[in-house]
Amino acid sequence: MPYLLKEDYEYPLPRMYPVRQIFPGDQLADVQTAVQKELRRPEIESKIFPGAKVAVAVGSRGIRNQGVIVETVLAFLKSRGASPFLVSAMGSHGSGTERGQREVLAGYGFTEENLGVPVVTKVDSDRIGTVLGNVPVYFDRAAAGADLIIPINRVKLHTDFNGELQSGICKMLVIGLGNQIGCSGIHEEPPARFGAIIEAAARLILEKMPVAFGLAILENAYDQTKQIRALPRETLVEEEKEMVRLCAESMPSLKLSKIDVLVMEEIGKEVSGAGFDPNIVGRSSCRDAYVIHHPEIQTMICLDVTQASHGNAIGIGLFDVITKKCFGKMDLEATYANAIACKCIEDCKIPCMVDTEEEAVRVALKICRNVDRKAPRIVKIKNTLDLERIQVSEALLEEVKRTPGMERI
Repeated sequence: MPYLLKEDYEYPLPRMYPVRQIFPGDQLADVQTAVQKELRRPEIESKIFPGAKVAVAVGSRGIRNQGVIVETVLAFLKSRGASPFLVSAMGSHGSGTERGQREVLAGYGFTEENLGVPVVTKVDSDRIGTVLGNVPVYFDRAAAGADLIIPINRVKLHTDFNGELQSGICKMLVIGLGNQIGCSGIHEEPPARFGAIIEAAARLILEKMPVAFGLAILENAYDQTKQIRALPRETLVEEEKEMVRLCAESMPSLKLSKIDVLVMEEIGKEVSGAGFDPNIVGRSSCRDAYVIHHPEIQTMICLDVTQASHGNAIGIGLFDVITKKCFGKMDLEATYANAIACKCIEDCKIPCMVDTEEEAVRVALKICRNVDRKAPRIVKIKNTLDLERIQVSEALLEEVKRTPGMERI
């Protein structure tokens, strides 16, 4: 179907060139050993006792080496005579249902057959109190019934708000283990209050629930495991704040200054809670301030939704153009459940839809203002986690040459 004028289909699109972005690459040489070392610290190991029923909480994020980390924790607990089980901690993800969350965990290989422990994805929650006046706090019933709770999560900058606490262990306790009702309750509040709410609610949970410690993961700009720390309940909040402060220097970025069209191959919940990380591209439905550099981008294209996202295409509404293939991967129930719970309905609106990537680029260029059609500034990336190798059009090669940390391949 022709959406454009005849001449809009006739001019040649620019050649794309592969470019490498260089970031600090510190990473752990042996993840399993690093986890074991943390678990054997006296203040951590002493919290595990024989016969304890231990709820190990995992979420819907795609975390590098997550399988090794979870398996090492389960083996450690069994070796101490405890009886661990896995519990889903993903708020409204997986459509906010028992079946949907089980499918998300299975996508990461977290099944009873693979792990040798029960996997519980029930989403029953009980209200355990309120914070900051009247903000309700809910907590997962299955986890609350355990003798000990151990949340495992990556600590990173959040997609929707700034604060001393962002995405990590505390947020998993409050929103992940609050299930859909808890997630919805927190999101009644404006994003500007989220940091304070997460801290107050996390402190309430630590006071009332048998959280032993949290296992916090920090990744470098290449999505590799940089650091693993076991945070004992007594100092969990303050230690996580320290890790949040380290996140900005570990984040990848697009080092360019101005882009006419950004082509993103895929979005997905395992990439970021918003499908893509707004910190990277500077586009969000609920924030306008960012803590890391991002280029000025006129238009954005999305080509696909990852398999691991299980049809949750939240974030799609922030693009200008998508392909029909991308739309075909969208599970409306999963996407809407997430967007409604988070009160970010703009994130699931359907953009202009075309057949092919080439047509998407032509439409995106057509809606750009003050663009040089003979030398457009086009960038193509896989997703906002994988930013080492990107493609740029010829008009950007001179900027690549003079920008530290960028080199043409």
